[in-house]
Amino acid sequence: MSWLQLRLAIQPDQAQELEDALLGLGAVSVTFMDAEDQPIFEPDLGTTPLWSNTHLLALFEGDTSADDLISHLRLLRQGELPDHQIEYVQDQDWERSWMDNFQPMRFGDRLWIVPSWHDAPDPQAVNLLLDPGLAFGTGTHPTTALCLEWLDAEPVVDRQVIDFGCGSGILAIAALLLGASHARGTDIDPQALEASRDNAGRNRIDPERLSLFLPEAMPQQPADVLLANILAGPLVALSDQLISLVKPGGRLALSGILAEQTDDVLQTYRAKFDLDPVAERDGWIRVSGTRKR
Repeated sequence: MSWLQLRLAIQPDQAQELEDALLGLGAVSVTFMDAEDQPIFEPDLGTTPLWSNTHLLALFEGDTSADDLISHLRLLRQGELPDHQIEYVQDQDWERSWMDNFQPMRFGDRLWIVPSWHDAPDPQAVNLLLDPGLAFGTGTHPTTALCLEWLDAEPVVDRQVIDFGCGSGILAIAALLLGASHARGTDIDPQALEASRDNAGRNRIDPERLSLFLPEAMPQQPADVLLANILAGPLVALSDQLISLVKPGGRLALSGILAEQTDDVLQTYRAKFDLDPVAERDGWIRVSGTRKR
């Protein structure tokens, strides 16, 4: 079975009108894609921004008449359409195609993230079972990779760890698999806490070793190691709290920082931490250091 796909080059202010019109004409899906590799970082709360140049992709049943579709859309808009093209897309096993794109990923010397449908490449390694592509963080983003590589190199055995903004729980679970005695995870999203709990169970983590909290309920006792993979704005705004959660001599790793935001974060933490050299990947930064005694 094939599908008819209509691609339109649009501006953000055209998106809602065209989406409604295409759904009204029988589109089974409407999606938006960046037309110029333009990143959108830290959007305002409650907004869903589009790129200044966006491609709208509308998918129709394969027997849809392309000529009739274009004619009806012109009538609805009472004028010409943005630049557009029609193409036919062959059906396939989309789930299998998606799964084939993800292979086990190695971070540092010992740590692997292994999708559930793969065998671990090295059964003797530290293998964290997690499916890439799910929400809340799975190792595929540079900021998560930077934190996982840092964790792999840290002596976390028998240490207390905090994963601030835990998302999927990937950093807390990695720390526990690497030998941490206990981890505390916190996130503003209750669904993230559920995801963390589910992922911990999948990795056979003793529930007594992982405690999960909404921010207002999390105990404020300092830990030996704190990781916060969030965004630069909150890392600066919450710095007093984050600093207080690290024991003297304890270790800190911060990510979610764009390269141009590095100086602000360094300036905020320099007084209380002996900072390591900054690590960078694909324009994202990791800041780490040791709490001064």
